[in-house]
Amino acid sequence: MNFDDPLIRMAMVLVSGIIGGELVGRIKLPKVTGWIGTGILLRMLDGYLTTSHGLKLGLDPDAVSTFGPYMNFVLGYIAFTVGAALHFASLQNTGKRLGLLLLCEALITPAVVFFSLFILGGMDTKPALLLSAIAICGAPGTTVLVVQEARARGILTRTLVAAVALIDMVAVGMFEFVYAFIRVPGGGTMSLQAGLVNVGTEFGLALAVGFTCAGLALILIRTVVGPAFVGPIMVAVILGSWGAARGMDVSGILACTFAGIAVSNLRHGTVRSTEAYLQSIGGVLFAAFYTFAGMKLDFSQVWPNLSLVLLFFAFRFIGKYSGAFIAMYFANATNAVRNFLGLALLPHGGVAVGLILLVQNDPTLSDHADVITTVGLAALAINQLLGPSGARFALNSVGESGKARPRLLDFLDEHRITVTVDGNTKQAVVSSLVDQLYATSDMPIEKEEFVRQVMKREASESTCVGHGLMIPHAILDADAKMEGVLGISRKGLDFRTPDGRPVHAVLLLATPENERERHLEILSAFAHLITHDENLCEQLYHARSAAHAYNVLHAEAAEEINYFLEEVLEEFRDPNPSKPNP
Repeated sequence: MNFDDPLIRMAMVLVSGIIGGELVGRIKLPKVTGWIGTGILLRMLDGYLTTSHGLKLGLDPDAVSTFGPYMNFVLGYIAFTVGAALHFASLQNTGKRLGLLLLCEALITPAVVFFSLFILGGMDTKPALLLSAIAICGAPGTTVLVVQEARARGILTRTLVAAVALIDMVAVGMFEFVYAFIRVPGGGTMSLQAGLVNVGTEFGLALAVGFTCAGLALILIRTVVGPAFVGPIMVAVILGSWGAARGMDVSGILACTFAGIAVSNLRHGTVRSTEAYLQSIGGVLFAAFYTFAGMKLDFSQVWPNLSLVLLFFAFRFIGKYSGAFIAMYFANATNAVRNFLGLALLPHGGVAVGLILLVQNDPTLSDHADVITTVGLAALAINQLLGPSGARFALNSVGESGKARPRLLDFLDEHRITVTVDGNTKQAVVSSLVDQLYATSDMPIEKEEFVRQVMKREASESTCVGHGLMIPHAILDADAKMEGVLGISRKGLDFRTPDGRPVHAVLLLATPENERERHLEILSAFAHLITHDENLCEQLYHARSAAHAYNVLHAEAAEEINYFLEEVLEEFRDPNPSKPNP
């Protein structure tokens, strides 16, 4: 049999990866860990058979290079998906957390890693600088896979998924700066200004490529392409962005990330079409990709550099954890996010592989390529073997695993909550909340008409229900989904109420005709909260941030009011329910 045929190699790698992932999944570890480990074993098996029996399976780095376009597409898809997660309207309450985290990632992680390699490990300056920049990289694909497998939802999950995209952009920028700085012909040095110009040019060209490809695709979708081909058009965006970027000698990862950002913020629904289109083959894409990634590591080069590998791994983790902890401390994040975000950032993935390969293929860095490749890939393999489990442990520890299921109050996500609502009149308060509603939701009627309907309803009968709660709303003559925002005032709003108490929470609801039943369920849930659970009520009314308010409403203690809808359906089917219907 001819094992040199690329399709046979692909089949062997794919089947092996699937088996490895399934076996690892049975012991409750992320499948990506099994894929990486399978790749490492395949390379070792190929070497053993070649040496001992003269049988070469072709499962070595040459096999990976054969599938270069495939690997590039999966990297581009990962970058596009993570860029699409940066829907700015949905991240408006996370800006402080993300900003501080990126600052700490850009300063603390590379500084800690450089110190360990240069001072403790005695590594030369150039490889130490490059590995320090590579250490910033996260693993968007791995992180998204772990989140999906864990069915996680919450503040840590939201921060993590948004952060990994931006962290990789910071890593690429830092790497490009260091890369340009040390590659000056003749062994000279580049000025700080020239290095910054180089990074700015890289980002500017990548942004232009990504936005151009995304813009052309959206024009086609509006004018020519039908709904059935939205997914394929987005695949073309990924391919075009990567190819055009490589043709201009800029980062394909950045270009695809910018393309995802453009599509998400210009036509958000298109992102879901793309994900749905590729979901059916997602197992093929990721299983083969990460198995191939594991095959890149040459263990014969690891043992002579084992001390450097361990230093890189250990101090990268120290940098990641301390940087995330410091950032979340100053961002006033919840204790759960502060304590576990650093652990969740441990995975190290595709972008780091791309940067290592860039060094490996540069003849001007041939003196340092071997040590960078060995240390970088060996530590990456350890991170990919342990990192997904660390991320899963973090999600489990903060109670966000299994929460990505429909719940009654799902529309009250963090970006639809504010804790600074204020106003002297109901009109002013409602108008401010309507602005937030329209900034974060696709509404079927004009803003002014919605405000008029809400205030007309308020004039006929006050929605101040007592106990500090007000629920202004309007019933929309449209076939849409329930939308709403929650405004919290810690000091209280001085409105006329049945019990004379100031209003601390204003729940603004936009209810379509087809959601009237859910509207009543939500009113019942909040009435139950304010009258039966004083502790939860006080936590909500005095929440320090939107994230704290979100945690109150989505915590286990609140499941009696913010229940999982599928559990309610099961109870209706069960003739002897274990607990009464909400």
